[in-house]
Amino acid sequence: MSRPRTIIRYINIAHIIDHMFMLIFPAAVLGMTQSFGLTYAQMIGLSLGGFIAFGACSIPAGWLGDKWDRRHMMQLFFFGIGAASILTGLASSVPMLVTGLTLIGVFAAIYHPVGTAMLVAHAENRGHEIGINGMWGNLGVAFAALLTGFLTAKFGWRAAFILPGAAALLFGLGFTWQVRAEAPVAVKHPVPRGVGGQKLSMPRVFGVLALVTATGGVVFNASTVTYPRLFQVRLEDLLASPESLGVVVSLAYAFGAVAQLIMGRLLDRFSLKGPFLLMTFCQGPLLVALAYAQGWPVAVVGALFMFAVFGQVTVNDAMVANFVAPQWQARVFALRYFVSFGASAAAIPLISYIEPRQGLAGLYLILAALGAITFLAAVVFPRTAPHAPRPAAA
Repeated sequence: MSRPRTIIRYINIAHIIDHMFMLIFPAAVLGMTQSFGLTYAQMIGLSLGGFIAFGACSIPAGWLGDKWDRRHMMQLFFFGIGAASILTGLASSVPMLVTGLTLIGVFAAIYHPVGTAMLVAHAENRGHEIGINGMWGNLGVAFAALLTGFLTAKFGWRAAFILPGAAALLFGLGFTWQVRAEAPVAVKHPVPRGVGGQKLSMPRVFGVLALVTATGGVVFNASTVTYPRLFQVRLEDLLASPESLGVVVSLAYAFGAVAQLIMGRLLDRFSLKGPFLLMTFCQGPLLVALAYAQGWPVAVVGALFMFAVFGQVTVNDAMVANFVAPQWQARVFALRYFVSFGASAAAIPLISYIEPRQGLAGLYLILAALGAITFLAAVVFPRTAPHAPRPAAA
């Protein structure tokens, strides 16, 4: 049987790949418009199928992870997303490009329900490991802008898909070799209680989770997809090359990794509600600031917003880990990400419609209203007792 640390290491690598591959296109699209003769808004619209698949395919992926085998599903993730990225890089027509982007979404959908359930099953300190894992996923978002900007500038946009795709195939071979089987983990799952031992209202808990997952999904996807464009427009006089733009965007994304490390530690020690309120309270005002900021303040406010939005993602995953029994976690994670990524797919037509008419300022004001709704949901979330780390399985 494979050691838990080996499994967790590959799960963290997969999280980098998952988020990076979903955001290669929004970063590369700035250099692709001439190749396909389309505007920015039209090109962004081509990724809709991939984002829909990212949400819709999480349901069957979670079911197969529970009923078939999580190891085989993760093998399918590495090999499938690598091959789909290479296919996208070879696209010579719009239909072929759409097919490649959609297949990236199909295979990317495997990670969150299956990989997160594997992580939780083998983690001794769930909040801490979820934070670490979230940090690596956030670095994947940052690498998308940084690596794509570099590869596009030096070798063209096709290399931005083909070279990462080849790397994913190599990691798939490593996973196949080093993770031969997943040892069963017996986990006791005590019923979570509120502060003072009161019984929690599960409909309220999961109602809040469903609402913030939907609103947060739209805000997260619309912001991460448009950050390269936002920074390009607002920092046009300061950033002259794709490489420098990629560095600044990546630094803004990477700042969210700090939030996930902090949240991971806090969630093992305190109630979920405190960090939840703090992260959601900040989002609306920061989005309003992003709507109007110009010059370097855009980068500063953008980094602070990434801190808030990625911190909330860690809290949402901790909700499922704390409130759902292990044998159901892959399916509930699948449902959570189905709602999240399904809702986030709405960000693509929203961007395509609003950006040409109201600009990015209008888009970010709409996102600020969704951020306010997310905060109101956090207000009614019950205060829970801190989660105690479970002992290592024998």
